[in-house]
Amino acid sequence: MKRLVSAFLAGAMALSLAACGGSASTSTAASSAAASAAPASSVAADSDLAYIQSNGKMVIGYTVYEPMNYTDADGNFTGFDTELATAVAEKLGLEVEFIEINWDSKEIELNSKNIDCLWNGMCITPERKENMAVSDPYLYNTQAMVMKADQAESILADVSGKVVVAEAGSTGEQKLQGTIEDDETVEVSAKEYFANSTYIAVDSMAKALMEVKAGTADIALVDSVCALGMVRPESDYADLVVDLSNNFGLQEYGIAFRKGSDMVEAVNAAIAELTEDGTVAEIAERYGLTDSLIK
Repeated sequence: MKRLVSAFLAGAMALSLAACGGSASTSTAASSAAASAAPASSVAADSDLAYIQSNGKMVIGYTVYEPMNYTDADGNFTGFDTELATAVAEKLGLEVEFIEINWDSKEIELNSKNIDCLWNGMCITPERKENMAVSDPYLYNTQAMVMKADQAESILADVSGKVVVAEAGSTGEQKLQGTIEDDETVEVSAKEYFANSTYIAVDSMAKALMEVKAGTADIALVDSVCALGMVRPESDYADLVVDLSNNFGLQEYGIAFRKGSDMVEAVNAAIAELTEDGTVAEIAERYGLTDSLIK
């Protein structure tokens, strides 16, 4: 399956396309002894960077899914985005706090300052760039269909009448609704493909997979990064299968801050440094995302 995704991404990247988704909280401390950011006194009073620095921490909104932000079998909160965010915060002399949110309410959480950013495999879209300050892209993603392995052949033969679930507010949902423009890699849009199916929104990608496993839905439309991270032989979803025969377009992951936030420049610079010194590549390798990195 990884070979299949790698082959797709390699071809898709060549096209140089642009454009990609409670409440317990989990906190992770990042060392403040690392390279320092500009002091708050040198930043304008309305600076988001100064506001976050004054709090001493960056509060990150997330939803649970592997391999981005999740709790492992040993009870450790981890993931590619979790590790990358922690490394960036260390560069900026900040601690990090992760707060689980409802993805459909992400902009409300951000603008009310309950969180400072969305760092959770967020697909960049024109609408999100209009409403939020978005970082440079750092990972490629597509959409994937997940279904029970023993039913996949019949489901793919005809999706008419089938129940499709996706996370509310996610790219999968927007693809189903036709509110995101397709790129040239798309053979048939998700809206057209599932025109005769029944769509039901759920509150997370993990919940979408649970609905399929429970038999209350036939297909979950989720990020391929999520699907391949969670549907594995040793996982709770070993009876499911990931299908990428129709990718529904190439997306890119970015990090979102409040509109006009100067945190974007600081985070972009920190990620560039971590890319240069090999840290980003090391983190990506741990989570099987090397081929998805935007270099």
